[in-house]
Amino acid sequence: MGGQTVQLVGGRDLALEAGCPLPIAERFGVIGELALIDLDAALGTGDNRALVERVCRVARCRVGGGIRSVARAVEALDAGAEKLILGTAATPELLRQLPKSRLIAALDALDGEVVVEGWRTKTGASVPERMRELRDVVGGFLVTFVEREGRLGGTDLERARELRDAAGDASLTIAGGVTTVAEVAALDKLGIDAQVGMALYQGHMELGDAFAAPLVSDRADGLFATVVVDEHGRALGQCWSSRESLRAAIATRTGIYHSRQRGLWHKGASSGATQRLVRVDLDCDRDALRFTVVQAGPGFCHTGTTSCWGALGGMPALAEVLRGRATDAPAGSYTARLLHEPELLRKKLIEEAGELGLAASHDEVAHEAADVLYFTLVRMAKAGVSLTEVEQILEARARKITRRPGDAK
Repeated sequence: MGGQTVQLVGGRDLALEAGCPLPIAERFGVIGELALIDLDAALGTGDNRALVERVCRVARCRVGGGIRSVARAVEALDAGAEKLILGTAATPELLRQLPKSRLIAALDALDGEVVVEGWRTKTGASVPERMRELRDVVGGFLVTFVEREGRLGGTDLERARELRDAAGDASLTIAGGVTTVAEVAALDKLGIDAQVGMALYQGHMELGDAFAAPLVSDRADGLFATVVVDEHGRALGQCWSSRESLRAAIATRTGIYHSRQRGLWHKGASSGATQRLVRVDLDCDRDALRFTVVQAGPGFCHTGTTSCWGALGGMPALAEVLRGRATDAPAGSYTARLLHEPELLRKKLIEEAGELGLAASHDEVAHEAADVLYFTLVRMAKAGVSLTEVEQILEARARKITRRPGDAK
């Protein structure tokens, strides 16, 4: 609201103002999707569209607030929203015009009855009724228990269980009163996500503890297998995590694990091979973790290799080699020529792209594509552009709904 992160009680009373949302998004985005609501747009007093778009570049966001038309919904999806949260405008007629998997219908419930217009107007419809009307045209539901929202009084697990049945194949997220990690775990066992705000802001639960709540271990030491991967999803190694190490890793957004010999293990503390934690995920059985990290130093393994299985190959490896050569290319090498002769690199890019366009056989296409990719990576290295940045742009484009004609210039 007004460019600031706020928490309202009952949808009206300002209980918390926490400043710019970007650093908060960076902190919370490590563990999952954020619910990002443009309250000014929802209330018709303005909007925060530019800021919402910036937050969507920092973290995976479910975006809501003031989305009342197909055009506005498409605009929000094009701006980077993972999913849309639609409230009053969530009608079958509008929803059918949008991608089902990216739609969440928000149902605000006051004592079991759906309320609208800022929770001021009762509709006479029950939440299960509305869910049955919409569950074939949305990917999920967000149900807020209005009388519990922002009050830290606990959530209603029995009602949540009933709503899980009414949701059918759609996912279900419960908001309103979720205060303890035990409630997060209980909802997860029911197949329900918890949307938590005030309890985190006011320190009633730690972010790492909330994330770890659904975890289970059949090991006597209570540890969880942790697969560590780089930004491209390539496995670097396997570690162990405890609840304590997971809490520390999420709090500091670094690679911290549990060593069965040394206890809490800050990866790279002595070697310099530190890790920035980008994202942590639970597996489907809730007994293993995946850490996505940016690895610094010589590599993940204590032997000095990129991974515990040796050096990693593929496009990311070639891109890294070329980025290194941008400042230290062997004298006389072809890569050095390309890096120091921009006109030569420009001509080769055009030449090889033309040959790829004319290639006919399977082998010709493969070889010409390899040439184009090599020269492209050299151009990226010269400009300091990483393969991760390019992948992020492609992923963002894949989320767009509006398609460009794509005609040749």
